[in-house]
Amino acid sequence: MDMTLAGLGLGAVVGLILALTGAGGGILAVPLLVFGLHLSIAQAAPVGLIAVGAASAFGALLGLREGIVRYRAAALIGVTGMLLAPLGVQLARLIPNPPLMAAFAGVLGWVALRTWRQSRRVAVDQPESERPRSQLPCVVNPDAQRLTWTTPCAWALTATGAAAGLLSGLLGVGGGFVIVPSLSHYTNLTTRSIVATSLAVIALVSAGGVGAAAWQGAIDWHVAIPFAAGAVVALLAGRQIAARLAGARLQQAFAAISAAVALLLLARALGWTAA
Repeated sequence: MDMTLAGLGLGAVVGLILALTGAGGGILAVPLLVFGLHLSIAQAAPVGLIAVGAASAFGALLGLREGIVRYRAAALIGVTGMLLAPLGVQLARLIPNPPLMAAFAGVLGWVALRTWRQSRRVAVDQPESERPRSQLPCVVNPDAQRLTWTTPCAWALTATGAAAGLLSGLLGVGGGFVIVPSLSHYTNLTTRSIVATSLAVIALVSAGGVGAAAWQGAIDWHVAIPFAAGAVVALLAGRQIAARLAGARLQQAFAAISAAVALLLLARALGWTAA
């Protein structure tokens, strides 16, 4: 019962972070499981994927209802990610925990740095990318309001899916921190459309990673189910206050927390803290 309540509470924290920070917030799910429930990275990864995938699927459904999910792009990125996610799961079972923890710390540190830089752009109302429309491989057709498909666009989205899928299986992250910057860099989609499309991809990629982990018997369902339930419920509640709290200060707080957690993970990976 204590493990169930702890999982429910930690899942609620993840759901709230997702609601407040968007598609990349789920990256803190695995550190919460590592420090809160003392799981290894390999044990925490599929549990984190279930929670992030479930919450992302709900957010993607809302985006589809609003018509802001670019579902063909999401399908290409997501299917590619689903194909690569099982490889990441297999690698996670072969690589010792300290190197995995150090790798996760590096990824989380990069997310913290990027979020901090993005918050400064938001503070001065500066666009993330100033590339001319003609230089973007994926451009929205103004008449159809859909991406114009070209070979460079297909390759860019496929590479994004491959990176997101491999990292999702290996580290248990949904991949939003890869997908959102890539869509921002390669397309001229609106921010709302990018986040909604990213959530759809995360749901697909997470399904691939969870399926592979379940097939290999690597999921502790007694932890995973309450953790996922807490995340979804908190996401619903968090959406009610997200609009009032969103902004540069919130992004900076998320960046600071991510940086601190990255340092703690690195310290544990190097044996500088008690296990």
